[in-house]
Amino acid sequence: MSPASCLIDKVSSFITEHQLLQHDKLYLVALSGGSDSVALLLILREMGYRIEAVHCNFMLRGDESMRDEQFCRDLCQRLNIPFHTVHFDTKTYCSLHKVSIEMGARELRYAHFSKLCHDIDAEGVCVAHHMDDSVETVFLNLLRGTGLNGLIGIAPRRNIIIRPFLSVRREELRDYLQNNNQEYVDDSSNFIPDVNRNLLRLKVFPLLKEINPAFVENIDRCAGYLKEVQAVYDKTIDELAAKAQLPTNDKWTVARFQIKAIENEGILFKLLSPYGFNPTQIGDIFAHILSSTFPGKRFLSATHELVVGSEVLEVMPLEQEGPKTMIIPETGSYIVGESERIRLKIFNKPSDFSWSTSTNIIHLDADKIRFPLTLRHMENGDRFQPLGMNGKKLLSDFMTDIKMSTAEKRHQWLLVDADNRIVWVVNRRIDQRCRVTDTTTAILEIEV
Repeated sequence: MSPASCLIDKVSSFITEHQLLQHDKLYLVALSGGSDSVALLLILREMGYRIEAVHCNFMLRGDESMRDEQFCRDLCQRLNIPFHTVHFDTKTYCSLHKVSIEMGARELRYAHFSKLCHDIDAEGVCVAHHMDDSVETVFLNLLRGTGLNGLIGIAPRRNIIIRPFLSVRREELRDYLQNNNQEYVDDSSNFIPDVNRNLLRLKVFPLLKEINPAFVENIDRCAGYLKEVQAVYDKTIDELAAKAQLPTNDKWTVARFQIKAIENEGILFKLLSPYGFNPTQIGDIFAHILSSTFPGKRFLSATHELVVGSEVLEVMPLEQEGPKTMIIPETGSYIVGESERIRLKIFNKPSDFSWSTSTNIIHLDADKIRFPLTLRHMENGDRFQPLGMNGKKLLSDFMTDIKMSTAEKRHQWLLVDADNRIVWVVNRRIDQRCRVTDTTTAILEIEV
């Protein structure tokens, strides 16, 4: 069997094993003009798949960028393959979005791929990542201090991106092109050791090849073993993480986790990574809960806040700081926030007065309340005398006793009189000293 036939058989087996392509579907081929993408175009065409080519010109290399585009256009015209191209002002995009050129080009490329697939009803985009690329990724992840997931290499498919070449080497693709007298173009930036991937490819891998010529295949095989380990690990972590989940009981908290059920950092990563916490932060959080230090420490991601309690971790979205106080100068009706209203009125106590059973309506002795009132949130050191108690109690202790979450405590409204006395923990408890008694003559009714 010829080398070309062996290569195609290897690619075909990989496609079948991972169920990557179907002959009755349309696929795009990401064509840069380099050896790998040209080989991908030719091999998928030879295998009989329905393909069209897409070329992204990032306008970063002047005449060389235009040369690459023209090469791809001419190749597709000769092979009678439909050709799509797009130009990006990559430098402007990266400047506006404050990202690196590499990241900006990636974002532009994948956004265009997604749109084009939708427009022409393509099943996905085939890219020419091969075994060498996957092993390079493993090394880069090791250098970054990756977890297990970073050691399994590149996935054969992720969303619309399909990689049929992960079972073959770069040199096999070059040999295939040479045997077919097929030209390609080289991106000169690939030969400058100015980024980590190029340093690995140009400097490190040649040294490793001297130690063991089969090091790429061996590392790729190890990554395959680790992929199996990862599947078992994920299943175990998912089960353990589920045991740590607690129900949320307010509209602000998005997640609650039982600290004693978090046995290792892997479980914590599973629980917190969806909320934007990075591995370094998660390591710090795990160290903090292991140290059994005082609760209340806060950790922030770009989108969420985590508060460490004595028994529970609470996660809530970061929110814009809004008004925390509202002055109520006299009786009347006032709007609080977007959807709440507070109404206050005073009337003489009737002989047949009866208490309201609703939690959002209270009755106080009007003569014991001095206006203006203030609606505010909790402050350090706040105390009041809960209805039915003889002495004062720290408000924070009261809230803990009735099992309020951190988010609930933070959002709890307090009604305070002119003497800075908490007369009502809104919807929860009034102050004993303001209650209606037999000697009360005027009643202040407050409804939220």
